[in-house]
Amino acid sequence: RVSQLFTTLHQITGPAGETLAFRTAGHGPPLVFLHGFLGSSACWSALVPYLTDRYCCIALDLPGFGASGRPSGVYGVGTAVAGVAALVNALNISPCGLVGHSFGGWVAAAYALAYPESVYSLALVAAAGIRDDGFSQRFAWLRPLLWPHPWVDWGLQGVMPLARLVNRHREVLRLRQFRQLLAQQPVARQFLLARLRPEAAVDTVDQDLPRLQVPALVVAGERDRVIPLAHAQAYAQGIPQAQLVVLPAAGHGLPQHHAAALAPHLLDFWAGRNPI
Repeated sequence: RVSQLFTTLHQITGPAGETLAFRTAGHGPPLVFLHGFLGSSACWSALVPYLTDRYCCIALDLPGFGASGRPSGVYGVGTAVAGVAALVNALNISPCGLVGHSFGGWVAAAYALAYPESVYSLALVAAAGIRDDGFSQRFAWLRPLLWPHPWVDWGLQGVMPLARLVNRHREVLRLRQFRQLLAQQPVARQFLLARLRPEAAVDTVDQDLPRLQVPALVVAGERDRVIPLAHAQAYAQGIPQAQLVVLPAAGHGLPQHHAAALAPHLLDFWAGRNPI
């Protein structure tokens, strides 16, 4: 069961004056959890109960996601890193361990590069952040869903009767839900639109990984359809003190759907690797 404390959202002020929301539970050395794209701090609810006896678990809603406010200006990984820095400074938890899933893993690696003295360990779970020029081609189908025009929603609604006839209505429903998520989180639309242009991939971390002198655990799902296994391998090969774990038969949602398998690897990795 999730600690009652972890269900409560707390707030601080972000670097641009926006609200940053976070959850916390447990006692011990601080761990900061960073969720994936279109997610929130709630994505860690299944994993946190395995950790709270030994660690203080602090999960942030990254700027523009969950209950955190939308930052001004162009949204990028640097914006998210600034939000993490604001949390660490406000709670006075430097150095801390960082745990990032998917987009949150990218942010965690970028934060560790920017603030190496502030991180005592790094856990990258199905992490994005490795340059992938094939991304724009694989996800080109997303582009129409990113258009703000209402006729996209009308079109999805209009094809639903035909989709039911051919038993494809669940796919259309998922597309409509994705559109609703984008409407609620405008920074997500802005970020994805940029990433569908290969020339925009200038803030990935792969070239800088050898500078990370912190112990790192890289975890991948064997059946991840979102982040290729090659990305996890690139992290493990690029970070000097990294180890790679591949969870059998696991997909992309490791914190949400494979917490029981993920937790022992994290606990083994952290044993003896905190400053307290």
